[in-house]
Amino acid sequence: MEGEKGTLEPGTKEQPDTTGPLTAEQLAAIEDEEILNNMLDKAVDFEERKMIRAAMRELLKRKRERRDRERAARMETLRQQSGGGKTAAGLNKDQKPTNVTSGAQYNAHRMAQAKTFSPPTSTSSPKTVGSLAQSHVARVKVSGGSAVGGPNTKDVKQMLLDWCRVKTEPYEGVNIHNFSSSWADGLAFCALVHRFFPEGFEYCTLDPNDRRANFEKAFKTAERLADCPPLLDVDDLMRMREPDWKCVYTYIQEFYRCLVEKGLVKTKKKMP
Repeated sequence: MEGEKGTLEPGTKEQPDTTGPLTAEQLAAIEDEEILNNMLDKAVDFEERKMIRAAMRELLKRKRERRDRERAARMETLRQQSGGGKTAAGLNKDQKPTNVTSGAQYNAHRMAQAKTFSPPTSTSSPKTVGSLAQSHVARVKVSGGSAVGGPNTKDVKQMLLDWCRVKTEPYEGVNIHNFSSSWADGLAFCALVHRFFPEGFEYCTLDPNDRRANFEKAFKTAERLADCPPLLDVDDLMRMREPDWKCVYTYIQEFYRCLVEKGLVKTKKKMP
């Protein structure tokens, strides 16, 4: 399965004109994620696609570090205005510690917080998520017209998983290898939605420890820009350490179908 964007709609940004082979210097000068997304979709050469993905990772990293520096500057200003009454030890978990001086150090600090997060476990799948997902199973199809439950469901599932992995590969904090634990903190949902709708939100502002905010941002953006129904319930997801793979699988199929209908993904056969 290969997802590619269709004809660009009015207002969509085109990649800059280049003469000769694409270079890392040219890619490093691009500060717009949407342009890199368009270039990645059009590239056919393996090495060129590899360079574009690396450039996207670096761009997201630069944006995050720039945001961290701006936050540190604001906090320093507030500290000075308040007479230095608060120390790093007195800051809450959403503020940057004053002894963290670089974006890389701050990222490590936030990831350490994320690792210590232990959401409550659930012994069974919530009925709400299951019932919503199951109500759409019969009509959701993917590339090639294969329906859930069809004879080649296993192949379709692996193809869809590979598609998700390719589309989210440049994104920090996302490593998709299944339809359950890989989606637990919500970043994978956000990365996949942002891949096709970068104007929807700033990925670099997301916190891997704020699962609820990540789920809500991904589902609301997908519903608003892709017309994808919110098959997954955020409250139910928050009660589980890892989401039910069948529910995630069904939601991703529906999101893929919506992208096909909007012409953002091409398939060998048209969706019915």
